Amino acid sequence: MNFMDNYEPLLRAFWYLALPVSIFFLLQTISTFIGLSGAETDTDTDGIDGEMTFEVFTLRNLINFLLGFSWTGISFYNTIENKTILILIALIVGFFFVIVFFLLIKQILKLSEDNSFKIENAINKTAEVYLAIPEAKTGQGKIQISINGAFHELSAITYSPERIATGSLVRVVGVAHHLVIVEKI
Repeated sequence: MNFMDNYEPLLRAFWYLALPVSIFFLLQTISTFIGLSGAETDTDTDGIDGEMTFEVFTLRNLINFLLGFSWTGISFYNTIENKTILILIALIVGFFFVIVFFLLIKQILKLSEDNSFKIENAINKTAEVYLAIPEAKTGQGKIQISINGAFHELSAITYSPERIATGSLVRVVGVAHHLVIVEKI
């Protein structure tokens, strides 16, 4: 790297940080977009009430910090005479890069939706009896129910003393052992 031989040590240090970090950032970005790594790998999405918690010490945050720090140092090296102020501004921009990345990922994760089927989501929903449900605890029938925009066929029982005929509307009142408990509407 002959072009750095004439640079002052601080500027050379900024360049030594900027070049490998920029290459690593580029590779990391490309691998994220082609699906080799996900943005969620450095974040914990199992926070309270589905809120995302923020992990400070991750490789991605280190890369983002060093990217902002080094390129700010290079960009303003000839503009800012006081090198202490330059380093301070570069530190602030580095932390700013980490915060911006966190906010971007938080917004992206808000777009994701959990449409996985959970039988508990059927409680208090209306369904149609697909296969007659025998009277209280003597057997099981089937219902068709729409949950999160998808139709599901579920095994159902009733505690009612009378049989619920095919085509009847029922409300799911409980769940037990992968069965729904229904009552006629």
